[in-house]
Amino acid sequence: MIDTLPKDTIRCDACPVLCYIKLGQTGACDRYGNFNGQLVRVDPHILLDRAKSQGTPVVPFLEREGEWDGTLAKSTDTFVTAIGAGTTYPDYKPAPFIVSSEVDGVDMVTVVTEGIFSYCGVKLKIDTDRHLGPERNLVRAQGEPVGHVTTAEYGSQMLSIGGVHHLTGGTKREGRVTCETLLDLCNGKEVALIIDEGASITVAAGKPPIVNGQQEERMRVGCGSATIGMFAKQWFGKVDEVVVVDDHITGVLSEHQAGKMLGVRETGVAIQGRRSTPGRYFQVAQPGTGWGGTNISDPLVILKPFKPKIAWPYLRLLMVSTTGEQAAYYELDESLRPVEKDLPEQLRESVERVRENCEPALTTVLFMAGAGGSLRAGATENPVKLTNSVKHRLTRVTSGGAPAYIWPGGGITFMVDVSRMPENAFGYVPTPALVAPIEFTLKRADYAGLGGHMDYVRPLDEVLREKQRQRLLTSLPQNPWPLKTPPENDPHR
Repeated sequence: MIDTLPKDTIRCDACPVLCYIKLGQTGACDRYGNFNGQLVRVDPHILLDRAKSQGTPVVPFLEREGEWDGTLAKSTDTFVTAIGAGTTYPDYKPAPFIVSSEVDGVDMVTVVTEGIFSYCGVKLKIDTDRHLGPERNLVRAQGEPVGHVTTAEYGSQMLSIGGVHHLTGGTKREGRVTCETLLDLCNGKEVALIIDEGASITVAAGKPPIVNGQQEERMRVGCGSATIGMFAKQWFGKVDEVVVVDDHITGVLSEHQAGKMLGVRETGVAIQGRRSTPGRYFQVAQPGTGWGGTNISDPLVILKPFKPKIAWPYLRLLMVSTTGEQAAYYELDESLRPVEKDLPEQLRESVERVRENCEPALTTVLFMAGAGGSLRAGATENPVKLTNSVKHRLTRVTSGGAPAYIWPGGGITFMVDVSRMPENAFGYVPTPALVAPIEFTLKRADYAGLGGHMDYVRPLDEVLREKQRQRLLTSLPQNPWPLKTPPENDPHR
């Protein structure tokens, strides 16, 4: 225990690490520093402006004392985010910014803080038809376990990364690597991951995933059965049979209800795997990175011999994957064995149509966290009242100005798409934990009713005049304006 600090040294209380910071240096997180003997937030505080045209570059202001005349931002078009605002730690502190403004004649309050989250992680939605790894298998970064595989969701593989058990429940290195991985994912950087008994992937928010060194271009148009339903009319009369190869549900045109409705003749085709409803087959092959997310490179291996009493020589057969990336055309010989031929132009067009209907493959990073003690205490002395206000939709929750989805049930568990947030919105503390922005916006009268820290409420104009480093960004057009009065049916209301 140090009773007297060394000369020119201050102690930071912005997180549980409690760094001793020498003059001109920053703490372990690189977010707070000792400047002229004062604890200062190093990164700029981010404000959002909805008035500027899209494409406007970042505008720094208040960086040089005495040169700003207060005309850069209008308070009615400015939203104070929590990015760069500072934290509520230790828990007894009110939020760094509790800002009042008038919106459509209604007095509003926004409570702004950067939360220190040990209970947090990201959900990765990776658009690919390829098998990444068995469910529940570990996902590793730098050799350390940082998450696990969850489910496949119609053309996307879902991974869960982070969580308190990886951050605090394992080795010190596991916690550090997990925190670093989460920070990079949330800030839009590329991250290399390896799945036990599965693929090596490189992912970044808003970019196509790279699977085993191959960049994905498109996600599936649908399962094999859905593909049959969508394109049956385009195949009718041009080919006798179509098999859409899919790891989950392989479709067969002549047996499928769409084929029956069109009057497609039985072909005697026989498929490996487990037959479900007519024209739908499960488990035709093992999962993998080949045709339709299976482990096969030759689609004929999923076919049994054609039934001789039904099939006929020169029967025309198209086999295609759910992305259209693989396709092959065959005709049966006199022995009813498929012989590969050049793909006819009229079928080539239909394969291109399958590809055209596949959306671009992307990686989506959803940050998810539970907003607990210090966050809520920063808004009110009776934290459960803030929770109830959020549940009753009296309070809108945003993260860096982006809309947050609030999970049902107890607590304030929120989720936000990081690509809808300003760049580098996340930080960390070496405990380890992630630092993420969160804002609570509600009517001033409601804030007073839940026992808010009314003595700390400051007008927005006063915040704009403060002599500290701030930065003005244009709000993304796809985001609703955080201060706009929401309609009654708004799920974020």
